[in-house]
Amino acid sequence: MEKELHEQYEYARRRIKQKKRLYFHFVVFVLGSLALFLGHNFLDNEIISQWYLWIITGWLFIFILHFIKVFITDRFMNKDWEREQIDRLVLLQKKKIEQLQIQIVNDESSNNTII
Repeated sequence: MEKELHEQYEYARRRIKQKKRLYFHFVVFVLGSLALFLGHNFLDNEIISQWYLWIITGWLFIFILHFIKVFITDRFMNKDWEREQIDRLVLLQKKKIEQLQIQIVNDESSNNTII
């Protein structure tokens, strides 16, 4: 019981840390985008007229991936999901081992009757 409470606490702590990093990423994204926009207006480079938009678009894509990881992927693929997958794989392995043992016993009995 205490172990389960500790795991729940650790899971909650990790989720809060993930969300905190996401919010920090968002603030840095907004401030960075503003700085790029202002930098573009002050530098006014005629060679590449919209260079800052490419950087902001790429950064937005990375932020969206970060958002998906925190609020979609990690929400559904948590410790309970991991345990279910492990239990399912262990059960499949046990079934395969039982089938192999039955096959070995059948092979041994068929070999003994031949001799």
